[in-house]
Amino acid sequence: MPASPILVTGAAGGIGRRVAGDLLERGLPVRAFVHREDDRSHGLRAAGAEVVSGDLTLAGDVARALDGCRRLYFAMTPSPSLVEATAAAAAAARAQGDLEVFVNMSQMTVSQMDLRSTAESRQHRQHWLGEQVLNWSGLPVTHIRPTVFMENPLLRDLAAASIRRHDQIRLPFGPGRTSPVAARDVADVVAAVLACPAPHVGAVYELTGGASRDLRQLAEEFGAALGRRIVYVDMPYERWARQELGTLALPGHVTDHLATMARLHAANRYDRATGDVQRILGRPPATIADFVAADPERFAPERRS
Repeated sequence: MPASPILVTGAAGGIGRRVAGDLLERGLPVRAFVHREDDRSHGLRAAGAEVVSGDLTLAGDVARALDGCRRLYFAMTPSPSLVEATAAAAAAARAQGDLEVFVNMSQMTVSQMDLRSTAESRQHRQHWLGEQVLNWSGLPVTHIRPTVFMENPLLRDLAAASIRRHDQIRLPFGPGRTSPVAARDVADVVAAVLACPAPHVGAVYELTGGASRDLRQLAEEFGAALGRRIVYVDMPYERWARQELGTLALPGHVTDHLATMARLHAANRYDRATGDVQRILGRPPATIADFVAADPERFAPERRS
């Protein structure tokens, strides 16, 4: 067990909060870095984490939070400032000089990108550049590259809403295939790396669900889990963006990222499946049935008056 705390950035967010919880359950000391104090940070403190607040784009704030820590999980919610924050964290880690591992949350799309890539969103390009910065830094880095999350708004919000209202998944993915991964699995992989980092330094882990399949097959999986027939409706992209995606009222940067993910799905850029979750955790990744079972009310039919 490390005597020094493990720094978990983005600890108020979905993956970071799960990582902090996993580590605390293992009996490992956690320092949770949050942007601001709120009910989520109070919950982390109540669970046993030391909580510090600050700005990830300020190297001084990161250095203060990192002081005395030798393991770091770095993640940031979708932001145009991701590269700046990554560089700030790398500078703080290099200045400290004794880091055992820098676990970086990236995205699997990065595996298909290079200097000349232009089809991806700004967020994808930020992740690609962030990985370059960390690779140049000389730090002991492990990159975590999940594919689309089951909890991504494309599935958790938009697909769930159309399942509730119409028993349909209404997305513009065409015949594109996908292999969504559960946030729980990604957090468990991160926690496993942080708990015993030596075998993982320098590795790149690409995390997916168990199989790649098209949306018609995905709809059948939802139907089997819900006990009713769910069908896939391939919507025209522009109409979907206006009538479905636009209803989420998300920041422009996030909306652009989700819209690009939809286009890349239609181009079959998400047709990939790996065994990394199984290899690291010793169990298969979560299924759509698991996803539905965790929150069945989200998919329950709407009552019509």
